[in-house]
Amino acid sequence: MAGKRVLITGASSGVGAALARRMAAQGAVVGLIARRSQRLAEVLADCRTTSSASTMWVADLAETVTVGQLALEAWDTLGGIDVLVNNAAIPKRRAVTALDPAEVETVMRTNFFAPMRLTLAVLPRMLEHGASTIVNVASVGGRLGIIHEAAYCASKFALCGWSESMAVDLHGTGVSVKLIQPGPVDTEIWDQPGNEEPLYSGPKVPAQEVADGIIAALGSDRFEHYLPDMKAVVDAKNAGIDAYIAGAAAMARR
Repeated sequence: MAGKRVLITGASSGVGAALARRMAAQGAVVGLIARRSQRLAEVLADCRTTSSASTMWVADLAETVTVGQLALEAWDTLGGIDVLVNNAAIPKRRAVTALDPAEVETVMRTNFFAPMRLTLAVLPRMLEHGASTIVNVASVGGRLGIIHEAAYCASKFALCGWSESMAVDLHGTGVSVKLIQPGPVDTEIWDQPGNEEPLYSGPKVPAQEVADGIIAALGSDRFEHYLPDMKAVVDAKNAGIDAYIAGAAAMARR
């Protein structure tokens, strides 16, 4: 990572904060984007102990009209972007029968439209620069329909499809795409106002473990990376989608 210029969204906590600290410690210059200025400033202070040129922008990525300009400003400030990490996301745990369309659109703006706009803003410059990487942090919920998470899963399914098609379009251009599929990670996403209590109560991996997996993915030839490795669960769903839906519905009724 030494000398790489990295832009990370959702960098004030969780995976984004852990990744920023890890990359800065390895010599990367990191640009941080998040909504919460005080929390973001604390992460930036840690990063600057090993990467003094690192910087931050306070922004709400749900305000998608301004996202493209923010990306270009970050490019100019950092002197380029070698790695764009689209990590910011918000949850929405609510049964589909209780969802309001505006809630779904808010989730889509943050979880899908913001990464799309950030990417399209800097992509022409990345293609000129070459040897660049776009990292999209999706979720196992981008491959599995999760109980009471229709809005969240819709946004992550969209990000997965976008990433896969983009990887095809950009193949051989020098701009690579990495799709990260975190499973249950121990972050604040489990305890957010305006969400139902999660039905999942099993083990969660530390955010630092996912951050290390993302850094490892940058040195890999593979497109898709499950952190932790839950690909077998997705494969089982794809092999028997009707059985998966029936089983998941039964869990919701318990």
